[in-house]
Amino acid sequence: MSDKMKGYALAAIAAATYGMNPLFALPLYGAGMDANSVLFFRYLFAIPILGVMLKCRGRSLRITRGEALRLMVMGVLMVVSSITLFESYNYMGAGIASTILFVYPIMVAVIMAVCFKEHLSLQTVLCILLAFCGIVLLYKGEDGSTLSVVGTVFVLVSALSYALYIALVNKTSLREMATLKITFYVLVFGFLVLFVRSRFSGGVLTPDRWYLWGNLLALAVFPTAISFLCTTAAIHYIGSTPTAILGALEPVTAIFFGVTVFGERLTLRDGIGVIIIIVAVTLVVMEGVLHRYMTHWRKLFPRLPLRKH
Repeated sequence: MSDKMKGYALAAIAAATYGMNPLFALPLYGAGMDANSVLFFRYLFAIPILGVMLKCRGRSLRITRGEALRLMVMGVLMVVSSITLFESYNYMGAGIASTILFVYPIMVAVIMAVCFKEHLSLQTVLCILLAFCGIVLLYKGEDGSTLSVVGTVFVLVSALSYALYIALVNKTSLREMATLKITFYVLVFGFLVLFVRSRFSGGVLTPDRWYLWGNLLALAVFPTAISFLCTTAAIHYIGSTPTAILGALEPVTAIFFGVTVFGERLTLRDGIGVIIIIVAVTLVVMEGVLHRYMTHWRKLFPRLPLRKH
């Protein structure tokens, strides 16, 4: 498998596992836990998982002062994105939050174009617009409901923090660091923020039923350890913008679990939205092939020089 295909596969896994956040978090909210408590255990349980993986691979945990500073910034960006997303669930449905969150690929594309002078092809812009249209179709609004201003602000801050993380991981010296080590320290520094926050917010709440600890462990494994690890690895292979666009698979994951786990009905509108997203993601993956095909096609029909009269 080529590096590009590895990157696309990793980005798809990252998006799908990150889309599991509501699946495991909402039952914890229903049991009385708050966003900070859920995230506290999510990060706490994920750190030793990655630590064991680092040791099994024989990786050193040593970092320089400069690397520590950059990793601290990455950790803060990631935990701010997590906190604001989870807080938004208190003001709007998880499906609505996932819809608004998808502005982050657009933010990534703008950041890469404006700050790092990355060229945006017409196909990339088309893929972003297609995926965004698909996400909008997946949103099932309640009759007469209006979006919460506070909830919307939370999600937009989450999207911006996540976009900055994706862009900066690709454009700093961290690009040369092992993916596993980056993810480990991002979680460590993120957890420190959550620990300090818990000291000023009245402590940490724990689940009142034993099986809900399984939800916390699942949050640590799937949308945290696996998703963060695959996201960082995908960025190394294919870059920030394609990784962000493949994030369109996150709400598709939500639809899948809604139908299979919670017995929701897949409407025609949902089906069209999923198809549009799959087309957008396919265009991203096939960009190189399509470019070669179009180049070959143009060579078959070269432009004839204009004759002067």
